This record gives sequence, structure tokens and C-alpha cells, in this order.
Amino acid sequence: MLRPLLFRLDPETAHHLTLGGLKAAHALGLGGLIAKHPPDDPRTVMGLTFPNPVGLAAGLDKNGECIAGLAALGFGFIEIGTVTPLPQPGNPRPRMFRLPEAQGIINRMGFNNDGVDALIENVRRAEYRGILGINIGKNAATPIENAADDYLICLRKVYAHASYVTVNISSPNTKNLRQLQDEAALNNLLMLLKAEQQKLADAHGRYVPIALKIAPDMEGEQIAQIARLLMQHRIDAVIATNTTLSREGVEHLPHCNETGGLSGAPVRDRSTAVIRQLAAELKGALPIIGAGGILNGADAAEKINAGAALVQLYSGLIYRGPALVGECCAAIRAL
Repeated sequence: MLRPLLFRLDPETAHHLTLGGLKAAHALGLGGLIAKHPPDDPRTVMGLTFPNPVGLAAGLDKNGECIAGLAALGFGFIEIGTVTPLPQPGNPRPRMFRLPEAQGIINRMGFNNDGVDALIENVRRAEYRGILGINIGKNAATPIENAADDYLICLRKVYAHASYVTVNISSPNTKNLRQLQDEAALNNLLMLLKAEQQKLADAHGRYVPIALKIAPDMEGEQIAQIARLLMQHRIDAVIATNTTLSREGVEHLPHCNETGGLSGAPVRDRSTAVIRQLAAELKGALPIIGAGGILNGADAAEKINAGAALVQLYSGLIYRGPALVGECCAAIRAL
């Protein structure tokens, strides 16, 4: 009912209004009127038990301001962020564009967030008891050769508050960030993160898994190379995929020439292809979390059939609303 009104607004304004509405609905105890919780369909992944396999992808709640309100929509897990060590405004507005004819979104947000300390305070206030992923990145002002420092700062700070931590090296909206997917850079980053994870596990008496989020814009050999490094460093999971730089299939649409990452239906097939190859390369050594272009239950089931253990939604929620969560849960359960 609200979508036609929201679609008349600037996408970022509509985004903030939606989050504010969810927070208010939760505070008033009205969350159950927005969406029904799907039946339990527990899955054990990364040593964690997820009440159902459908989660919220990072990017929707960058600062962890609406965790409880989003959880009321029936998600099996919530991922917040991307968060950076220091607050940063991100790229200039406008920086988000709808492509409704293709059920797509282009964004160049640029990791706009209030910084890791503010996110942690929001997590504490939320008192959320479900599975919470925290997605970490680097500040735009940090040189790419020092990127590992930012990831280690964030990992240390969020460790005690996260069920798992996602390392985002695949956003196209932070200059040079995707260079971290190159073999030498990724090998060094994973080595440092894994060593820090072990130190933190010993200090906290609790092991928090690490997932790596990768881009869809890779060819076969690079995917195979990343799979080898994930296994070599015993990373706990991989999230496939982030947004794409490709404009295939949307070249004729308004806003198609805007810079940024394209998400939604146009990235679906490429994301699924990456999942399928990762599954073949990994052979069950670590789980895959599927994201990218899930607009209905069949899309979610396709990701599972391709080799994903869990799925995440974001752009699909904008076009389909909260009913998409239960629809995806039902389709996966039917498998």
C-alpha cells in the first residue's frame, strides 16, 4: 500500500522513512501487523543455528539503528553495516537510483555510516538476541595499502557484539577497494584477519566466524583463486555476491549510466553463476551465503540449489515488501 507513495520520493529519503516507520511500529508493538513470522526451519551454518535460512543483507541498516524492527519481519538473521572505524558521510547525493522496469537499484553510497563506536552503542541498546552479522569495511581516506589496519580495528571492536563478522572487500563505491580481491592482497588480508580472530577468540572465550563478501564481476580463474585462499586460511563462510558494475540488460533504462553498483533482478543470474562455481571449487569446505537478485521464492530456491546454505535479501524488499521474507522461507522449506 505504501510503496507507490514511497516511490514518489527520492530513494534515500524513502529508505530513511521506511526504517523510521519500522522502528516506530516495533516500539508500539505493531510489528506483527507488518509481517508474520515464518515457521521455524533451523539450519546450522558456521557453527551457528539459524531459525530460518533467509536473512537481511548489509546495507539496509548501516548503523544498526533498526535491528529489532527489522527482526520483526521474520528474518532468520540480520546483517548490519557496512561500518568503518571512523564516521564518514559517503558520496554526494543523489547516490541511489531506482530502475523499476528492471526491478533494479544503482547505488554509490560509499560506506556512509556513523562509525563503529556508534554502531556498537546501537547494538547494545537493541538487546537483540537473534543472529547478528556485522559487516566491516575501510574508511575512504585510508590508503588501500593500509586497508588491513581498518579491518582489524573494526574486527576488534565488533567481535564481542557479533554472531559473525563479514569482511566487505567488494563494494564498487570505495576507490580501489576491489583491489583487495587480487591474490597477493587477499592472501595478506586473510592471514592477518585469521590471526586476529584467534587472538580474540582466546581473549573472549568465544569463537566468532568470519565471512568474506565478494563481487559478481569475476571470471572463472579469479573465483577459483578466491576459493583456494578461503580454504587455505580456513575462512568460515563466503557471501556471494555484492553489486555489479555491469549494465547488461538495463542499457536502455533511465539512470543506467549512473556510476555505482547495480543490484536487484539484473544481478540475479550472475550471482547464481558465481555461487555455482564457488560450490564446485569449495566442495563443502565452507558454506556459501547467497545474495543478489532475489525477488521471489523461486529465486531464493535457485540460490540454494546452486550451492548456497543461506540467502540474504535487500533490493527485493524494496520492490516486494516484507512478504518476500515468508515467501522465500516457504520456497526453501519446500525443497
